[in-house]
Amino acid sequence: MTDIAVHPVPRPAAPFAVEADPPSLIGLSRDALGAALAEIGVPERQVRMRVAQLWNWLYGRGVADFGAMANIGKDLRTALAQRFTIARPQIVSEQVSTDGTRKWLLRFPPRGAGRPVEVEAVYIPEEDRGTLCVSSQVGCTLTCSFCHTGTQRMVRNLTAGEIVSQILLARDRLGDFPDAATPVGAVIPNEGRRVTNVVMMGMGEPLYNFDNVRDALLTVSDGEGIALSKRRITLSTSGVVPEIPRAGEEIGVMLAVSLHAVRDELRDVLVPINKKYPIAELLAACRAYPGLSNARRITFEYVMLKDVNDTLADARELVRLLRGIPAKINLIPFNPWPGSSYECSDWEQIERFAEVINRAGYASPIRTPRGRDILAACGQLKSESERLRARERLALEAMIPAGEG
Repeated sequence: MTDIAVHPVPRPAAPFAVEADPPSLIGLSRDALGAALAEIGVPERQVRMRVAQLWNWLYGRGVADFGAMANIGKDLRTALAQRFTIARPQIVSEQVSTDGTRKWLLRFPPRGAGRPVEVEAVYIPEEDRGTLCVSSQVGCTLTCSFCHTGTQRMVRNLTAGEIVSQILLARDRLGDFPDAATPVGAVIPNEGRRVTNVVMMGMGEPLYNFDNVRDALLTVSDGEGIALSKRRITLSTSGVVPEIPRAGEEIGVMLAVSLHAVRDELRDVLVPINKKYPIAELLAACRAYPGLSNARRITFEYVMLKDVNDTLADARELVRLLRGIPAKINLIPFNPWPGSSYECSDWEQIERFAEVINRAGYASPIRTPRGRDILAACGQLKSESERLRARERLALEAMIPAGEG
């Protein structure tokens, strides 16, 4: 029996007719933050200074309460609290795997007339790093046949603030922000961080939510904000070819591509976006990725599916296809999930496959499955939003007498 700690948070008693929270300042650009301050009457000559103060409190120090912003006057703190929020998403549940992996099911408040939504984020601790896997959408527009998230319908894009909030919450839970006693304005060192890397590999296709993902990652990589190097941020795509050059030019983070097959007819099944952007077009976009070099390689992700894509002929064709692209090839043992028809390749076959790639000069690490026991591994993420909505509808129907629905 696995040792899984589950920390549920009680759901609201009445999940319908929920009022939206005030607008959040999390995820706004400096210009947008300045406009928000001007809106509540901050004099123009003070806006730049106040933006810098807020930026440091929000991202350098991780404060989630305006009242804690010691170098901002009480009147302004009160005005901010009346008009805006900087609250974290609600933790619906937190699970801790036997290998230390943590998975959070997070609930965001409704937007407009919508309902609250839920996504998952995963933290993977390793000896030399701590990687946070972040979601970009609620559900997914793609239907990759081996991926659990692909079985959930698309609900909506996450905002830039909702993407950044996942990182802030994880850093909160891991004790990754400076102590409250640290002097205001002190330089916060990067050493000793628990969240050292961020990967956009959670729920959703990041390049189908381009603007919000871009704005979020620019905040994450801002030297006066969360201050993660762009070399430590990876955006993973299933192959939205037209947006790949934009990602290099406007975001400039590391790129990972979910390849998973070397023939179009198979990739059409595994990654159906291939029908729109086949392998040749995808790899052409990769070859032209801005800033591509041996120091800034593209990672190609390849899930190992028994008797589907794991022959040595597949390995040799993979090497041929990627020739000339500075690349690393991550081999991912398939992580099973309820209802899947696929099986993981035998370990010996995965090692033989890796050997072919290594002999061709490519780094080909076999990704150790992490968090399988809590469905937190690659391809296993799926929120409970749909099941929750079904339960809420049943609860609502039970409260309405017959003939009044």
